[in-house]
Amino acid sequence: MKELSKIPLFPLALIFGLITFIRNRLYDLGFIRSYHPLKHTICVGNLSVGGSGKTPHVEYLINLLKSDYPLATLSRGYKRKTSGYIIADTNSTAEDIGDEPLLYKTKHKDLTVCVEVNRVKGVKKLAEHDPSPQVIILDDAFQHRPIKCGLNIVVSEYEDIFYNDFLMPVGRLRESKSGMHRADIIVISKTPEKTTAVDIRNVMKDVKPLPHQYVFFSYLKYGDVYSISNTNEKLSTLNDLFRYRLIVFTGIANPAPMITYLKEYSAGVSHLPFDDHHEYTIADVANIQKYYETFEGGNKIIVTTEKDLMRLKLPEIWTIAERMNIFVLPVEVTFKDKAEEFNEIILKYVRTNRIYHQKYS
Repeated sequence: MKELSKIPLFPLALIFGLITFIRNRLYDLGFIRSYHPLKHTICVGNLSVGGSGKTPHVEYLINLLKSDYPLATLSRGYKRKTSGYIIADTNSTAEDIGDEPLLYKTKHKDLTVCVEVNRVKGVKKLAEHDPSPQVIILDDAFQHRPIKCGLNIVVSEYEDIFYNDFLMPVGRLRESKSGMHRADIIVISKTPEKTTAVDIRNVMKDVKPLPHQYVFFSYLKYGDVYSISNTNEKLSTLNDLFRYRLIVFTGIANPAPMITYLKEYSAGVSHLPFDDHHEYTIADVANIQKYYETFEGGNKIIVTTEKDLMRLKLPEIWTIAERMNIFVLPVEVTFKDKAEEFNEIILKYVRTNRIYHQKYS
């Protein structure tokens, strides 16, 4: 029934596909020119709308590069209530810069974090910054064709992979699957731990990477949950969580991997979902507390994500939230035995004197 309900949307998807195809061809053939930054630029993007796991991959790059290179991130600042070019500081909120940039700034105090819808303008502004970053990571700029990044990393989720998807509004693709040819590195994210070598080979057959492309499989690695009112108060996933019932609330595109993980290690999980990038209100926080109180017993905690935590950090909400029994589940990505190979590709690009390359044209 769900598939049948999408049939009327197919003409819109075809029109959308035609528009994006013409636009991309105009850029590919040089009829519309892209700006080539005089900085090393790494784009982390995707072909689909939300849920692929870009944010932890951006964080991976930050951790890889920050100690050796002057570094900055540039995002559009999705759902922020400001406009124009903004450099984040310690007083910034999700309303000022968006939840993902705020997460980068919160976890990496010395990092230059900027937001600007116009990525060309943002990169030029960053070049004037003192000190000027040597490397700029552009978060979610793969479809922003006015700028040509030196290295394009495209992330696609294992369980919802791009070649099985369809164009919006029928599916979640922002452009045709052929857009993947612009990627230098394809990362298949949220790969299940039990994935076999045969599974990997089957995915590779369908991905069909071009000769210049690298393909990596990344895995989610969750940490111990910590209290929002005292980050030193942690509960070990292996040694503590089995004693607790978890009341989980999320406002992210795809909470399924997190819920599956928590169910494996806890006494039970109840999930209260909100829309992706949901802007929490005092009423929402009160409803979360009421939901928490419907469960009997003392061994229970509220759990959320680091991105959701950023949207709770508004003065009128935070004073209430920090009195609640809320814990946060941190997440990062790992490439397992392929991490060194992935790192070397990134570092080789950053070390090179080439400002951009043209593996495709």
